[in-house]
Amino acid sequence: MARKKKTVELDRANDIAPGLVAKTKKRLVVARGSSHPELAAQVAEQLSTELVPTEYRTFASGEILTRFEVSIRGCDLFLIQSFGPPVNEWMMETLIMLDAAKRASAKRITVVAPYFPYSRQDKKGRGREPISARLVADLFKTAGADRVMSVDLHAAQIQGFFDGPVDHLFAKPVLLEYFENTLSAEDRERLTVVSPDTGRVRVADQWSDSLGAPLAIIHKRRDPNVANQVTVNEIVGAVDGRVCLLVDDMIDTGGTIVKAAEALKANGAVKVIVAATHAIFSDPAATRLQSPAIDEVVVTDTVPIPDEKRFSTLTILPIAPLLARAIHEVFEDGSVTSMFDGAA
Repeated sequence: MARKKKTVELDRANDIAPGLVAKTKKRLVVARGSSHPELAAQVAEQLSTELVPTEYRTFASGEILTRFEVSIRGCDLFLIQSFGPPVNEWMMETLIMLDAAKRASAKRITVVAPYFPYSRQDKKGRGREPISARLVADLFKTAGADRVMSVDLHAAQIQGFFDGPVDHLFAKPVLLEYFENTLSAEDRERLTVVSPDTGRVRVADQWSDSLGAPLAIIHKRRDPNVANQVTVNEIVGAVDGRVCLLVDDMIDTGGTIVKAAEALKANGAVKVIVAATHAIFSDPAATRLQSPAIDEVVVTDTVPIPDEKRFSTLTILPIAPLLARAIHEVFEDGSVTSMFDGAA
């Protein structure tokens, strides 16, 4: 007689599709690259597990070798690698680890890249330029990745570069909770959310709705022939006498943010707070961000921030709980979208 299989009913409230449940065993395994071991350890701790013992070697010639020291056959492997500097070294290590995991017969491999490498090269700005973000997605797929998970992609279209599922997470809930708990009632009354350029207007508009604050936009011009050079042209929206919250996805050299903050203060802003997900902090960002025009900088730890790039007005929020919850939802075939009220 055939064994009766357990069924799952349709549950729209929790985004669960109807179906059958098989009694197959699944095993979640978390591995890490060398770029951000602290973050990987925090994620594993949040999931109540340990990182896979892994051997990391670099030969005298610079060649990289990695080897999983225990069996990962049939596992659901989540490989955590952030891509701060030196990005090319971490990229190569990730590809080698993916190849090792594929050859070790991992059942499913997910690259957890809190900061997606080459994400700013998502389109051709001029003729004869590469679309490097697409190249990175192709490399991940070819090396053996079945799925990619990342936080606050520079452009949403990058999701379409990977031939497979992409879990696009948002740091906004982490940052928003901080401001809801720390902004005074007076500052909340005078708060204005500011987009540092026209490309981030949609994100800033969402922040504006969540905080119930008006929106302002900074129009800037960037010289396509000179990297990291920005000119602020004008501010659209009222900022005089306001507490301005500048929101962006990343801070690299800090030029854009500092010029925006200076423009806001010059137009009467009483306080400027910067909120960003990825603290790349390429030199001289740490020095620039200590400008008197900026009262506080709030970021997450999607990339490691060394002690020499930290300063008194910098606040770093942990991203590990968000990553761990998303990994748990993927492993349990749950809903990542439900974590962001249907926005992911």
